[in-house]
Amino acid sequence: MKRRLISIPFFLLRTTTAGAALVTGLLQTYVFAHILSPQRFSIFILVAAFGYSLWLIDFGIVKILFVRLRARFLAGYQSDAVAGHATAVVLFYFALVTTGALLCFVFMAAHAGASLRDAAEFGLFFWFVALNLVWFALRNIAIAVDEYVLFEALETVRRAGYFVGLAAVLFGLPLIVMLIALNALWAVVVAACVRRMIARGALRPHIGGFVADFVSFFRANKAQLVRSGAYAASEIYTANYPYLIVPMLFGLGAPPIILDTTFKVFRGGATIFGAVCDILVPRQTSALAERDGPTLVRATLTAAALCSIPAAIACLILYFGADKLFHLLLGNAATMPPATTPILIVLLIANLTQMVCHSVLVHNGYFREVARIGMAVVTAMTGVGAYAVLAHIDIVQFLEAYVAVYTCGAVAAVVLMIRGPIRLAHEIAAVPGAAPRKLSDGKAAPATR
Repeated sequence: MKRRLISIPFFLLRTTTAGAALVTGLLQTYVFAHILSPQRFSIFILVAAFGYSLWLIDFGIVKILFVRLRARFLAGYQSDAVAGHATAVVLFYFALVTTGALLCFVFMAAHAGASLRDAAEFGLFFWFVALNLVWFALRNIAIAVDEYVLFEALETVRRAGYFVGLAAVLFGLPLIVMLIALNALWAVVVAACVRRMIARGALRPHIGGFVADFVSFFRANKAQLVRSGAYAASEIYTANYPYLIVPMLFGLGAPPIILDTTFKVFRGGATIFGAVCDILVPRQTSALAERDGPTLVRATLTAAALCSIPAAIACLILYFGADKLFHLLLGNAATMPPATTPILIVLLIANLTQMVCHSVLVHNGYFREVARIGMAVVTAMTGVGAYAVLAHIDIVQFLEAYVAVYTCGAVAAVVLMIRGPIRLAHEIAAVPGAAPRKLSDGKAAPATR
């Protein structure tokens, strides 16, 4: 029986949660801009930036886990070793996030201008943001064993709770109450997901020996970790270093808010594009494992076409109504320069291109190749930052330079995808009797580099 390119329930749930991510991101900006002073709002932005910076610790670990788990799932084989590795990674990330939240609380409490309540709010907000690292790991583990529908159902619950919480704060609920409630909801959905992954054999039911499992994972995947780590670090650096440059150049207040609003739209688009790409990942990985080149191309083009729909809508909204949209979101906290509109449109198109290509490359193990592009982009971005500091350019000029470099990286990813997995799938498929590469335990695996 011919397999579908897309799981319809997964498609509906994933697009819903991706849209909710964009809406809640913009709603957060709206609520914070209207209930907080510009100074305090900008501090929350910096706390979130540090929370997201924990993703630097990942170094591509989660994607390596995905490749290993997916290979065994497609081969109909369960490995206790890989399940132990996945458990160790999830536990390590949770411990890291919790430690970061405590340190944030302590730092803020020690600051002369912050009360204990303020410090608690910042610490809880840090935890709320940084738990996305644990959730990211669980998402990939769930997709690897075809439990994506359950995961997206839990994500729907979490996003709905976030929306309700933000709306309640806008109507008078204390911010600290909302943060406590949302972190409690985090605990519920994470526990539910972990329970199902244990039942599917993707995680272990006990945590004893997780340190040894963590060390074992690094020993077993040294080469891949170097390559995927370079790629992941470049992605996190590219997405977060402007949050350090802009306050240093322009101070707190309006400039960081302008940057964050721009990146809210950027990350919102990335979330939607990533959601669409996730829908096609199961079929793309199985197509390459089966050396079915036409199906891999068809699935990738489908991902690009589906991503183009929300991208086109977003670009039209920005082109015709950016000034009204940003005025509604920010009120008197800051004014978005008109020149940010074309910057955002180009950034969204470049991000769509990159997300589609990187999804194919990373989920099929092409870590070395994407790492090379990533390092080139990091070098160029660092040059942009240095130039911004030395030449004292304004924030619009900084964003223009950022987008130019980012677009070049996206074009390079297209070339790499065509010359990499797509060409490989067609070449092997054309060879009679060709077989997939074998893992060290003799089981078939997707192509990895």
